[in-house]
Amino acid sequence: MTVPVIDGHNDLPWRMRSRGLLDADVTTDLSGSGMHTDVPRLRAGGVGAQFWSVYVPCEYSGAEAVRATLEQIDIVHRLVERHPAEFALATTADEVESARAQGRIASLIGAEGGHSIGDSLGALRSLYRLGVRYMTLTHNKNTAWADSATDEPGVGGLNAFGRDVVREMNRLGMIADLSHVAPSTMHAVLDVSAAPAFFSHSSALALCGHVRNVPDDVLARVRATQGVVMVAFVPAFLTEPCREWWQRFVEAEASFEGHDDYTAQEVWLRDNPQPPCGVSDVADHVEHVREVAGVDCVGLGSDFDGIVSTPDGLTDVSTYPLLFDELRSRGWSTVELRKLGWDNTLRVLRATEDVATP
Repeated sequence: MTVPVIDGHNDLPWRMRSRGLLDADVTTDLSGSGMHTDVPRLRAGGVGAQFWSVYVPCEYSGAEAVRATLEQIDIVHRLVERHPAEFALATTADEVESARAQGRIASLIGAEGGHSIGDSLGALRSLYRLGVRYMTLTHNKNTAWADSATDEPGVGGLNAFGRDVVREMNRLGMIADLSHVAPSTMHAVLDVSAAPAFFSHSSALALCGHVRNVPDDVLARVRATQGVVMVAFVPAFLTEPCREWWQRFVEAEASFEGHDDYTAQEVWLRDNPQPPCGVSDVADHVEHVREVAGVDCVGLGSDFDGIVSTPDGLTDVSTYPLLFDELRSRGWSTVELRKLGWDNTLRVLRATEDVATP
């Protein structure tokens, strides 16, 4: 039986933009291009809904960041418009279910990093009107109002404006995504927000010490809010050897011509192979989130097309069934697998809509 998937984070729009592939026909097999995503593989993987990330780098700020984010949103809208038989733009849980009933892939939009709003609540509201249904509060660098997991503490989690951002997201019915933020920010948001906790692409800190992962004390609060942690397929988040290998890559990347110098990346990766990491490692993180937060609070957020390497076996969007097979071998029932793949995230989306006010 195919388990339906809502994936929390896929960077196809930025991958298409940065590699000059905006005109690529995603209804054909694009595996030869190095991309992780296309329609045939989405279908093979059972993906019924996808949060497309409209990421822009932290080097963009202010009006430049807002403009670039609008361009990324436009890429998603154009992708859906070009392929109406395959995709349907979705802004509510009901629209997700309707798209799946029609045999189309529900296309949701998530903004990655609070720099995307240029410190403007008006810009935040405008992104919502354009279909953005989550915003990750930071990316790899702090904003002026929220601390990132991968930057030095700036405001101790959230400052007053950051709390206003979260309250406005609640009012709109937009998810405050806690992936990428510091633990202090996670707790500060959970102290303010009326909506369930949400992590679009993170894993468990107890199993791998990467700062992007979620500590157990936060997982306990995810349980209390009936939120969801969407486990990422990022090798550096999964095992200590891969975390250490990734740190060496980041240090080497500083010598590349630019962050998107894919040739230099590929040469380094060829000469420095990734340590072993596979389906079982992802399953371990899924099971840890289940153990601490509960089976109703775990989902999947691959980060496909935003990562330079993948776990063995989980190489693209066609491979989710391999993870479900691994979990089934560990005793997961069909009902539990459906919660992981679909039901939990849809419930959190609906619950966030329910806290919205006019």
